[in-house]
Amino acid sequence: MAQNKTFGVTSAISVAEPSPVDLKLSQDLESVLRKYDIFEPENELNNRICVLQQLNSLAKQWIIDVSIEKNISRSVAETVGGKIFTFGSYRLGVHTRGADIDTLLVAPRHIDRSDFFSSFYAILKNHDSVTDLRAIEEAFVPVIKFQFKGIEIDLLFARLALQAIPDNLTLGDVELLKNLDYKCVKSLNGCRVTEDILNLVPKPESFRLALRAIKLWAKRRGCYSNALGFLGGVSWAILMARVCQLYPKAAPSTLVHKFFRVFDQWKWPTPVMLRHPEEIPSANLPYPVWDSRNNMSDRAHLMPILTPTFPQQNSTFNVTNSTKSVMMEEFKVGLTTCDEVFESKCDWNKLFEPTDFFHKYRHYIIIQAMASNVKDQIEWQGLVESKIRILVGNLERCQNIEQAHINPTSYNHVKKEESPFTTQWLIGLRIQKADPNQTLNLDLTDPIQRFVSVVYQVGTANEMITDGMNVNAEHVKRKQLSDYIDSVILRQGKKRNKKTSISLIDNSNNTFTSSFNDSIRSSGSPTMKTEQSSLEQGQPKKRLSESQNDEPPKKIRPLDLVQDNQCFS
Repeated sequence: MAQNKTFGVTSAISVAEPSPVDLKLSQDLESVLRKYDIFEPENELNNRICVLQQLNSLAKQWIIDVSIEKNISRSVAETVGGKIFTFGSYRLGVHTRGADIDTLLVAPRHIDRSDFFSSFYAILKNHDSVTDLRAIEEAFVPVIKFQFKGIEIDLLFARLALQAIPDNLTLGDVELLKNLDYKCVKSLNGCRVTEDILNLVPKPESFRLALRAIKLWAKRRGCYSNALGFLGGVSWAILMARVCQLYPKAAPSTLVHKFFRVFDQWKWPTPVMLRHPEEIPSANLPYPVWDSRNNMSDRAHLMPILTPTFPQQNSTFNVTNSTKSVMMEEFKVGLTTCDEVFESKCDWNKLFEPTDFFHKYRHYIIIQAMASNVKDQIEWQGLVESKIRILVGNLERCQNIEQAHINPTSYNHVKKEESPFTTQWLIGLRIQKADPNQTLNLDLTDPIQRFVSVVYQVGTANEMITDGMNVNAEHVKRKQLSDYIDSVILRQGKKRNKKTSISLIDNSNNTFTSSFNDSIRSSGSPTMKTEQSSLEQGQPKKRLSESQNDEPPKKIRPLDLVQDNQCFS
């Protein structure tokens, strides 16, 4: 009976056992993955385990000390416990060499978050093995980031309404969420989601290898970044878990192939779910959940991928029209490549060829975050990166911009000795074709300047701006990229055939203007005049209201949350 168990919201598409060819292709896939050095050697894995054990001991001793300070007797304080949990890629078993570890410190009810960000932070600060320590207390999910013996750690905090935290505690019981503030619920969610994903896939080992392949593919193809509007680790894991549910006995090679087939044909915005919402225990708790039938704002989400744990959320609310378009293009390319692999026309290496981002567009916007030292640069680039989605959204709302493709990889300046603390991101622009006889003047000054204004407004409000912090956004042509990015990086990816020609003209008033003449065909060789718009802190900036920044929700029919049984061969 266990073999016929149904996983997910629908029955499986196929329960066929893997063929010898599937198994051979899976072996080939693993061999190719190993060439990319993503599997951690045993000695490094053991080092991670040792670090986690030390961190767990450190947390327990801290809880004892804080308990005593709060007039709890030592005999009782030594029994209240505390525990470090892991989640994310490490807990899923798909982390790569050098990856960080997502961790959660769970404490009893008398330990406050303020204790965590004060006394525990101080302990870490004074610890010989801790470096690069920084606290982000006002984040959506408050976190302390640091390196412990060279391993990067992201540490969240949650206190439960329990007198003591036993060593055998698990976090799956929804009753644990009772009487918690919402920040604790959000902090617990990562661990709870990770455990549910592992419990909802039929063959965890096949899931892990296939997910490793998809994560490597997404990074190589420039589709891996939740912050910049693509998908993050949990979203890719949920997508692969859904494919595993649809093909419960498939080999990893088949799962990778079916992954592209399923999501190349997926009817977005139909949400991807690992189980029915009504099957998720909620204990009648009042926390908000994703529901497009009742929540108007949820209907505007473009690629909803729902977490399988209460309170279920959309893990892809950052996706924009442009990033969705890029991912759909890449799904199609990935499917074609996998078809060729199974037809013995190529091997798995082709799937992991780097993106052709630097050859795909004629015009780019380059964003530069600059600071005067390493410490300021880390904070400043984090703020700038978190706001780039605003610029992408602003550009998407510009008439005649079909796509604003942000590359999620950041780059050092090619002249690093002259700009040692500069981080750069690039946005490729695709302009819609106009009438052959029409010339388009496209002014992008306003969307760029509104983005810069928001960065400085947030930086000022958080009192983080110091001398030397600047953000620039300027237009560059493809042939000018070598002035900013190392030529070795620019050679990655294959060149595509040149298409429509676009001319950038200077209107002499510091306005970013694009003149587009669609009568110039790809065979033409237009004369191109360029100008650059560099918006810096000293220049006047408009205030950006929320109404300017937010696009009105699109009217989408109410979603059938169980419409997941589409047919994929």
